[in-house]
Amino acid sequence: MKRPPAVTELISELKRLPGIGQKTAERLSFFLMRGPHDKAKKLSQAILNIKDKIILCSECHGITEKNPCDICQDPSRDRELVCVVEEPYDVYVFENMGEYKGVYHVLMGVISPLDGIGPEDLTLASLMEKVKSQNLREIILATNPNMEGESTAVYIAKTLKPFNMKVTRIARGLPVGGDIEYADPVTLFKSLEGRSEMKLI
Repeated sequence: MKRPPAVTELISELKRLPGIGQKTAERLSFFLMRGPHDKAKKLSQAILNIKDKIILCSECHGITEKNPCDICQDPSRDRELVCVVEEPYDVYVFENMGEYKGVYHVLMGVISPLDGIGPEDLTLASLMEKVKSQNLREIILATNPNMEGESTAVYIAKTLKPFNMKVTRIARGLPVGGDIEYADPVTLFKSLEGRSEMKLI
């Protein structure tokens, strides 16, 4: 029996989301179909809201509804300590830990030649501007401990070498090949606490 076109369309759209396969998309579609109309409307409005209201902070490139974001505006944050992460979501992972008191810089990705992503496709230019214009004490490289994350961290460290500033890398408390978003707060805190200065040959 052929599905109604509206159900097929919803399944097809849900499958575009990361981690959602055919079976999960089907279950979600039928769940939404059986649920109250107002709940489906709230979900669709919430999706539209993130497209209409969410912007990138001009200072850290994190997500926010106002510019600059709350973290960048917070006078209690240590502005001489910058944690460099891959994606906006990583900021919230660190914030959930509750121990980091510096500010952030979001790269919006990693260097990945196979995907056609080079240094110029990231927010490295604005990171360099911060280094040149602000009195930074330390930059923590908190990219994921996989091949792309490591190569991006090495590239940034080499780029910053002429400035003779402290550049550290989060410790190996995180599993190699893993993603920061899946780390528990204790592991993440140990990684941050045990960071070491990057030594370049």
